[in-house]
Amino acid sequence: MIKHKSTPLSMLSGLWNHRVLMLELARREAIGRYKGSLLGVFWSLVTPLFMLTIYTLVFSHVFKAKWGGTGDESQSQFAIVLFAGLIVFNFFSECIGKAPSLVLNNVNFVKKVVFPLEILPCVNLLSALFHAAVSLLVLVGFEWTVAGHVPVTALYIPLVLLPLAMLIAGASWLLAATGVYLRDIGQTIGIFLTGLMFLSPIFFPTSALPEQWRSLARLNPLAIPIEQSRQVLIYGHAPDWREWLVYAAVAAVTAWFGYFCFQKARKGFADVL
Repeated sequence: MIKHKSTPLSMLSGLWNHRVLMLELARREAIGRYKGSLLGVFWSLVTPLFMLTIYTLVFSHVFKAKWGGTGDESQSQFAIVLFAGLIVFNFFSECIGKAPSLVLNNVNFVKKVVFPLEILPCVNLLSALFHAAVSLLVLVGFEWTVAGHVPVTALYIPLVLLPLAMLIAGASWLLAATGVYLRDIGQTIGIFLTGLMFLSPIFFPTSALPEQWRSLARLNPLAIPIEQSRQVLIYGHAPDWREWLVYAAVAAVTAWFGYFCFQKARKGFADVL
């Protein structure tokens, strides 16, 4: 029986050694969802363009919404701010929503002793990251068209999303392992994600909350990535590095803990499935 190591070093080395396989599976995953359609992978561009157009029409022309209640924005500003938050949420939601069924949907891989099951959450993560990147390009293009410029701080966005990606990986490993033994998780994760969407600062800034609730709101795993994404993409501010470091440290521990639990739990996958 193969012994699967679960140390932080083995996690990093294992993912690095299987990077080619992960990228190839992620490419198939990203392209596979459009297989048989007329536009193919072009849908990954059409969908965010369509959604951004809808947000602009609805919020700037129908509701005439202003971010945080201020009146110094252009008509399209609310749509840009909203879309930036939704990109981060959709990245998180796409990964976490699929996580409980990752092993269940790949039973054929479980039977293969040599297949590295631990890469499945990372494949899902990379596929979601591709769609998030396309949406970010749409957002940047729209911002350039509306505002006439994009702040140079937008180059920080990969760094801003890196800790979130680590957090997602850890949560995905944990959910993928638990989902094998507790199938109810797959049924309840959608409810959790819907609630999280409305509790996250997507439709409102954290500053709009009462003072006593702001600290609690910061415990939301999406609060910091969403707000820092807006800071670098829209407002031209660098990330709060102290906040980023704390979040990155928590995300790194979460990633290792999820990996550790997955490697310990995988011994019984074949028996359960």
